[in-house]
Amino acid sequence: MSQETPQAQSVELKRKLGLSAVIALGVGTTVGSGIFSSLSEVAAAAGSSLFLILAFLIGGILQVPANFCYAELASAFPEDGGQYVYFKEAGSRPLAFLCGWISFWATDPPSISIMALAIANYLGFFIPVHGIVLRLIATAFVLFFMMMHLRSVEGGGKFQAIITALKIIPFILIIGIGIFFIKGDLFMSAAPLAGAAATGGFAALMAGVSATTWSFDGMAAPCYMSGEIKDPEKNLPKGLILTAVTVLGLYVALTVVASGLLSVDELASSEAPIALLASKIPGIGNYAGTIIAVMAVIVVIGSLSSCVMYQPRIEYAMAKDGLFFKSFAKVHPQYETPYFSIIVQCAVAIVLIFATSLSDLLGYFTLVGLLKNFMTFGTIIVLRNKENYKPTYHMPFRPLMVAVAMIVTGTLIWSTFIWAPMQGIACAVIAVATGLPVYYFWENKNKKERQLEN
Repeated sequence: MSQETPQAQSVELKRKLGLSAVIALGVGTTVGSGIFSSLSEVAAAAGSSLFLILAFLIGGILQVPANFCYAELASAFPEDGGQYVYFKEAGSRPLAFLCGWISFWATDPPSISIMALAIANYLGFFIPVHGIVLRLIATAFVLFFMMMHLRSVEGGGKFQAIITALKIIPFILIIGIGIFFIKGDLFMSAAPLAGAAATGGFAALMAGVSATTWSFDGMAAPCYMSGEIKDPEKNLPKGLILTAVTVLGLYVALTVVASGLLSVDELASSEAPIALLASKIPGIGNYAGTIIAVMAVIVVIGSLSSCVMYQPRIEYAMAKDGLFFKSFAKVHPQYETPYFSIIVQCAVAIVLIFATSLSDLLGYFTLVGLLKNFMTFGTIIVLRNKENYKPTYHMPFRPLMVAVAMIVTGTLIWSTFIWAPMQGIACAVIAVATGLPVYYFWENKNKKERQLEN
């Protein structure tokens, strides 16, 4: 692995998180607010109940190779930084820097602000809030999790495990009760829908599979904290694979129950499919609105907590290598957390809370983020021939797994490009045009400092 620059701080992050934290981070980040709408989106794309279930099953299985890739990379480089580290070790410091640059300015703080606003909106079911009050509530949530994850990585890990369990329990409740009221004839229901669903057959099934991909995004979150995981060579691969299995099982079971209680037409046309599903289950139907509101708050709180916990680690890793402001590498002497990186990222998120239009604009960086994921899987092809690449976990059928991971991500890239081609291209140009000059500035600064030392 590359040597740390003089910018590295004397206080280092410690390995304090176990297997449960790995699973909690992965599941907690993946099972977010998206599942509340994805059922209707996939139903509309697939066009039949059978294809709806198969879409989530196949879509989840196709996501497993990505986790295999991350498991191997994390076991080879068990240090904080995730994708940034993999690009760096593959020999491309410019790409590594751009990875962190894009994360800091375009994806990470906006995701925190959007989730905090979502929590405040969901709370409106119980206490009507709007305008500046809503934004202040969202800010309070960001500050709360900032302080939690700043003060203790163990405490943050325990909270993440608890909130992840709490967010899964309502889903299990709906599945466990709903399965006894399934109507078998609904599994063969179909709807006269437009697009790929109207053609039926393989095209409709593939459209449904493509629509599930966002529901499975986020499982690689623990990789950003690899340097703080105990026995990472074992816990990271095991945790990533168990995360994939857990999310796949949860989504498929939920889809089976939904397809057995609602027609595909009902699911496809509903703006709140899980709320509609809950309303059809005897015993909890009368409380469906309250249950879904509570579920939504818990689900998004878990995702917000995980993002505040792991996202600042990439700037911490960059700063240690001299590719970001030195202060971002600071570790609190008492709390042993990258406190400065956490504070700054949350501060940027709070600014965005009061500038939602800017958050929407930055959301167009989705295309760039997907390209980053695509190239991450490609680093394995480069790294396998390097002497420093010594993973303790070797994925099965490596060429096939890498190919599937890249094809699935490539499909997302294409669909995102079709959705917003000019915005995606513009944001890619902005990322490179602003990032590369800053990268060369840091590299020249590092070069001069090394010359002075010699």
